Amino acid sequence: MNSTAIANKHIVILGGGTAGWMTANLMAVKWKNQNIHITLVESPAIGTVGVGEGSTPQLKSFFEQIGVEEQQWMPACNATYKNGIRFNGWSSREGYQSYFHPFASRIDAFSAPALFYNSIHRRKGVNIECHPDRFYLSAKLAQQHKSPIADHNFPFPIGYGYHFDANLLGQFLSNLGTSRGVKHIQAKVLNVGRHVNGDIANLQIDSGATISGDIFVDCSGFEGVLIQQTLKVPFVSFKENLFNDRAVAIPSPVSQPLRSETISTAMKYGWAWDIPLTNRVGNGYVYSSDYCSPEQAETELRSKLNLLDSEIEARHLKMKIGRVEKHWHQNCLAVGLSQGFIEPLEATALHFVQETIEGFIEAINNSNESNSLCIQHQNTFNQKMNQRFEGIRDYIVAHYRLSSKDDTDYWLANSANPNISDQLKRIVKGWMAAEDMTQIIQQAKIHSYYPPFSWLCILAGYGIFPKQLSDAPKDSAAHKYDLNYVDDFIQRCSLNFKDHQSFLDLHF
Repeated sequence: MNSTAIANKHIVILGGGTAGWMTANLMAVKWKNQNIHITLVESPAIGTVGVGEGSTPQLKSFFEQIGVEEQQWMPACNATYKNGIRFNGWSSREGYQSYFHPFASRIDAFSAPALFYNSIHRRKGVNIECHPDRFYLSAKLAQQHKSPIADHNFPFPIGYGYHFDANLLGQFLSNLGTSRGVKHIQAKVLNVGRHVNGDIANLQIDSGATISGDIFVDCSGFEGVLIQQTLKVPFVSFKENLFNDRAVAIPSPVSQPLRSETISTAMKYGWAWDIPLTNRVGNGYVYSSDYCSPEQAETELRSKLNLLDSEIEARHLKMKIGRVEKHWHQNCLAVGLSQGFIEPLEATALHFVQETIEGFIEAINNSNESNSLCIQHQNTFNQKMNQRFEGIRDYIVAHYRLSSKDDTDYWLANSANPNISDQLKRIVKGWMAAEDMTQIIQQAKIHSYYPPFSWLCILAGYGIFPKQLSDAPKDSAAHKYDLNYVDDFIQRCSLNFKDHQSFLDLHF
């Protein structure tokens, strides 16, 4: 690491919430020996959007990097463990109306190869078991409402994410950041000053003070006060790929037993999330305003939750789907909603936040004093971030484009949408041609966004196979795997894991 690139710099973060305070904490830890100064400015009048209350397994590494144990933050944020996401009603094909997208674990090496192998033969028309739920331990744990952490010695780490209260997580990280020396100013920004070369010079706040800095981080949400409004970086909309632009959220009482999975249920004009916390269930409906009004969406969600006559207030939210052309421009880095947002279907919001901060820190560390903010580093960084947005967008689009749901104009429009990338077309074509999906995903260089098993889960989970089936002869290579053995193996492994609620009660 170059010790001079960031030394003695003043970093000013505009906006708090989870994105702002993740940025502050990670920078404070990674650059603690560089004599940097971090100031975070946020308006007390602006709340957290709070749509995303789930994460991918990557969030675990964030807390490890900043030195925070699960026993510290999870109880403070009413958090639960997340084995993965169950998708209900996205496919109308018989036997495939529901499937589970697990998080990868080393233990899967003993069972998942059967799915990969069987999927090839199933795509060749052999009548053989290929529903993904049968091949992953995480699916079994979620089905049994178990924690992903073994009760006693278990030689394989299990991949998992979290559910949490987004507002409480922001507060927790705020307290942690200020304890580590981050200066916290609650104020409204009235104007943004610029240098002659176009760089941001300062923030002028409502107290009359001016906050100058060397690097500015825009965590101002969809407004993009610095990156979009001040620096005029264009926004690339994903509207033609992803129709949803609104959400309505309603909490409900805590569920029993306490689940360890997110549930995504297909609705008339979008989908509903169901996220279990220790004190409540977070519910919401993500939909397209082109097909459904806010009142219709709220009524449909309340009906699903049996809360039509409830006085529980609903929150209505607008979403700006897409990304900025440049995430790092001049001396400004955009993080969180200011840089872009792909709807919360796969809980990727904090994934982007973490990838952005870590990538920026790495770029600065590989710089020197004279070119720490040079165009070369910015171009490489921006290219990587845009590729990540495009790759994850394709996986999200696949949920809609490949769905066999056809009960409303919304779903018919999604299944007929011609605006899909050549990359997604290649993946689907390779699947239908019974090609090796691992090879296709690696050749496309998108395996770091969603690995081959994720693509198998959605394609096999939707039941997308040739209609012509033939029974495999007894000596067929398709019988290489004894699925009874796979079932027994996963079942025996699951005995090492405690009930989710009892595990949290015991450890937290």
